[in-house]
Amino acid sequence: MLDTRQDGPSALRPAEFARWSWRQLTSMRTALVLLFLLTLAALPGSLVPQRSVDPARVAQFVDDHPSLSALYERLSLFDVYSSPWFAAIYLLLFVSLLGCVLPRSRSHWSAVRARPPAAPRNLDRLPVHRAWTTDEEPGAVLATARTVVQAERFRVDSLDDSISAESGHWRETGNLVFHLALLLLLVGVAAGSLFGFRANVLVVEGRGFSNSVPAYDTFTGGAAFDDGSLAPFTVTLDDLAVRYQKDGDQRGAPRDFRASVTYTTEPGAPRQRAVLRVNHPLVVDGTKVFLLGNGYAPVFTVRDASGTEVFSGPVPFLSRDGNMASTGVVKVPGARPEQLGFEGVFLPTAVLDRRLGPVSVFPGLRLPRAVLSAWTGDLGIDDGRPESVYSLDTSGMDRVTGASGQPLAQSLAPGATMELPDGASITFDGVRRWAALQVARNPGTRPALLASVLALAGLMLSLFVRRRRVWVRATATDDGRTLVEVAGLARSEGEGREVLAGEVAAIAEAIRTTTTPRETTRER
Repeated sequence: MLDTRQDGPSALRPAEFARWSWRQLTSMRTALVLLFLLTLAALPGSLVPQRSVDPARVAQFVDDHPSLSALYERLSLFDVYSSPWFAAIYLLLFVSLLGCVLPRSRSHWSAVRARPPAAPRNLDRLPVHRAWTTDEEPGAVLATARTVVQAERFRVDSLDDSISAESGHWRETGNLVFHLALLLLLVGVAAGSLFGFRANVLVVEGRGFSNSVPAYDTFTGGAAFDDGSLAPFTVTLDDLAVRYQKDGDQRGAPRDFRASVTYTTEPGAPRQRAVLRVNHPLVVDGTKVFLLGNGYAPVFTVRDASGTEVFSGPVPFLSRDGNMASTGVVKVPGARPEQLGFEGVFLPTAVLDRRLGPVSVFPGLRLPRAVLSAWTGDLGIDDGRPESVYSLDTSGMDRVTGASGQPLAQSLAPGATMELPDGASITFDGVRRWAALQVARNPGTRPALLASVLALAGLMLSLFVRRRRVWVRATATDDGRTLVEVAGLARSEGEGREVLAGEVAAIAEAIRTTTTPRETTRER
């Protein structure tokens, strides 16, 4: 005889497996797991410098940690919020919440419109119960009870010998509002990513920029962003004031940053003044200009071997420590007979350490010095390869040496000049500051703000509103009296029997005061 029994359950068909997968994805447990994963995925964005926020720090990190940076590039850790793995978690969370909340919303809407459930057969078995007899007719008692319960803001439904009342639907409403607010928050963030933009620009005092893509050092626009929608304004950095802690355990810690700027909203319009501070951006036509960072830009003048001035102006140097010791390069492709390059370290408050050499001991400008070394040859900027303005490619260059044959390096005070053997020279003229500005437009800000308000309101409702049911029954007894029973039931565990008992007692007392009580027969 053929044995048709199977050792285990049969495999799911494709449609069944799809339904099972959808149920797993849209469960609240999965949504919580994805929300936790999204939080973990956002951590590298706080720990690793991001190109969209501070490209200068990313460039410095790449120079300091080339091997680690290669791994970070493969994992998209410099662009966490636009990485494929972050987007995958984000989309799965959105779908999970959508599939979870919408069916619950439909069920809740049906529950709100439904009649309160009829009174149980044995009210004395409920956790909270009051009973007494009265000379009033059952109909009069129920009419009074209906008025009393409605005054307590219950939804009331009348039956033949009882009334049913229900309250606390706002609790589930608040829960759903909270989760719908999360969906709105995700939509707002997605709208900002699709239709917004973020750009970074480094501006030296006395210089400015226009709100156009070529004017920025980095520019990241959303997939649906239109370059033609950029507001036509210009911003000039007039002055950058920085205040540091002068003494104490936190000596040198930054205390205040203020960038004084002037801006115009359209060509030919009068210039307006504004002050930028950290977390206090300039807002122009819905576009925000944030102050992110600052540094020093030493001013140099370079003359070639013929004495011709071939370069003059400020050069931004990037800070490498808390005392604003900064590194940078000066590239002079127009020098003759050979191109010139200078590597340098700027020290705002310079001292000579016997072990470390020249260092800065305070971030403020107290004793500024520029320590420079010189190179001649091919800068490598004429072959079309992209070059960083903060580093010098010396593969096609020779180090300039002094009369002793040692590499030429010199510490310059403001106004001092370093002479090269062939007659070229570089003069340290002074110091300006630079500010790192971020220009951003995010159309998802308002939806995100609305979502935050709704989430808070929904959370308050779900925490403080109690779901409960109350029943009042009035039946005639054999001796011609009327037995009145009032009972209550909380829909959730831990609601607090004392609170429910107090509410039922108040309803019972309000009914008894309008009837003719004989005696209390039962009380729980």
